Amino acid sequence: MDVRGGNTHSAVLVPLFCDPDDRLHAVFTKRREDLSRHAGEISFPGGRRDDGETLQETALREAWEEVGLPAQAVELVGALVPVGTVATDYAIYPFVGLIEHGFEWVMQETEVAEVLEFALEDLVAGHSLKRMERRGIAFRTDVYEVGDHLVWGATARILNDLLRRLGVGPRQPWRLLPE
Repeated sequence: MDVRGGNTHSAVLVPLFCDPDDRLHAVFTKRREDLSRHAGEISFPGGRRDDGETLQETALREAWEEVGLPAQAVELVGALVPVGTVATDYAIYPFVGLIEHGFEWVMQETEVAEVLEFALEDLVAGHSLKRMERRGIAFRTDVYEVGDHLVWGATARILNDLLRRLGVGPRQPWRLLPE
């Protein structure tokens, strides 16, 4: 599959769980501030594909390495549309997996600053279009804010696809206008 802006293949796991109140949550990582790429950004556990492994194996391996989630604790239920990154030239293949509530996270301290569990309803409530600037280029993009956490970029695009498929995505006014 050709993914615009992505020559290096990578994969992420989108871990989902229901809390005791039956609220669906997604699990994210906040990257360390001192990293050379995507410092301080919120993302799904994932990374570059190693030689000889499938993209699904990459997503599961990276989730194990970054947050201590063993592959046998994940029920893979599907894949989302791959997204590309322009700045780092990655093609990101997202895989959705169901996990049990209450997992004890073990962070890879060299890369992960924090593990975040956000209810999907809170993400939807925190959706907006925001003007941002990176490397001197201004753009408008979908963002999701929960507390003082901001999900944007490729992770927000993956989240958009997930929410749309679940039928709980943010309302998009440009689609509500009559044709």
